[in-house]
Amino acid sequence: MQPDSTSFTLYGWLVCLWIVLTPFQYGYHISALNQIQAALTCNDEPPAFESIPTCIQMSDVTFSLVTSVFTIGGLAGSGIANLITDARGRKGALRVCAILMTLGAALMGVSGSVLFLMIGRFLLGAGSGIGICVGPIFIAEIAPARIRGALGILTQVGVVLGIMTTQIIGMQFATRSQWRYVLFVSAALGVAQFLLSSVITESPVWLAARGRLEEKKAVVQRIWGIKEPASAIEPLLEEGLEPERSEASSENVTIPQLFGPREYKKPLAIVCFAMLAQQISGVNAVLYYSNEILSKSLPGLGPYLSLGITVVNVIMTFPAIILVERMGRKPLLTLSAVGSISSLFLLGYGLNSGSVTLSSITIVSFIIWIRTTSVRDDFRSLATKGK
Repeated sequence: MQPDSTSFTLYGWLVCLWIVLTPFQYGYHISALNQIQAALTCNDEPPAFESIPTCIQMSDVTFSLVTSVFTIGGLAGSGIANLITDARGRKGALRVCAILMTLGAALMGVSGSVLFLMIGRFLLGAGSGIGICVGPIFIAEIAPARIRGALGILTQVGVVLGIMTTQIIGMQFATRSQWRYVLFVSAALGVAQFLLSSVITESPVWLAARGRLEEKKAVVQRIWGIKEPASAIEPLLEEGLEPERSEASSENVTIPQLFGPREYKKPLAIVCFAMLAQQISGVNAVLYYSNEILSKSLPGLGPYLSLGITVVNVIMTFPAIILVERMGRKPLLTLSAVGSISSLFLLGYGLNSGSVTLSSITIVSFIIWIRTTSVRDDFRSLATKGK
């Protein structure tokens, strides 16, 4: 009997969940400081002089710098992700990510100064940069061919669940004596992920590329539930190797080399422009600073509206999966761009005019449009095809 390429064992699903801890941590730290900003920065009352301060006094500009260091770390991490994953494997790269996440969160949790907050935030960004590059590849390489696309959504689901979780936890611990717990939760997750890595298998595609074929077959049998002789599983193994073969010529391409060959130029331009447009649209400002933004419209209700936005964020992840396949990427992106521009215009007008109803509705509508596009995941797929 020919093996069924849709089969996936319980162990295979557990490996997927272990991988998804990485995008979950990434999403967690996108909004980790949002709910606890007032308690962290001493904005609720003057600081007290103690050996371990209950808050770290800083201006809005300083807080913004601490927050934005996360993206600088992400840039550094993503820049070296391919080197780590080639040398240490997909599993090894995520172990490095777990170590960085643990160190960064723990350092921020015990920090008593802005400097150590920034160092910890940078380490978290570096870990996220590595993980968000390696995680989707790892999932694609362990997934049976016929459900590979469906499992690809796990990365985005992990991110939005992480954002929502940190908002919920932050509401509970947004006090002088408890705000550090938000960071300790992440450190504990990092430790758990690192310890669990001892029972997690390596990617069969990575093993095959290094000539470790017997290990690869054992891994495939374990995650796909194939009980047949090696000769019977060869067709399925060959199917799983196709992505690796298609990437063989581009695996060691450096960043400067991307700007050379003609075949890279169009995919590179599409991806860069889409990612740039997404960031300029201001979605990170909403997720990083929603409490501060919303307090201008609805004082006292900012934390609850921030949580509501993240709930919408999670819900709208799933319609996007259906719409992308039915409408296509280009029509959906165009429609979303129009909606985002309109929402941003109304949002700015509402905040400046003091219109509570208008600004609140447009914040939510803006998030809905952003989530519907799933720009990052769709264009990551587009870039892969461009190789």
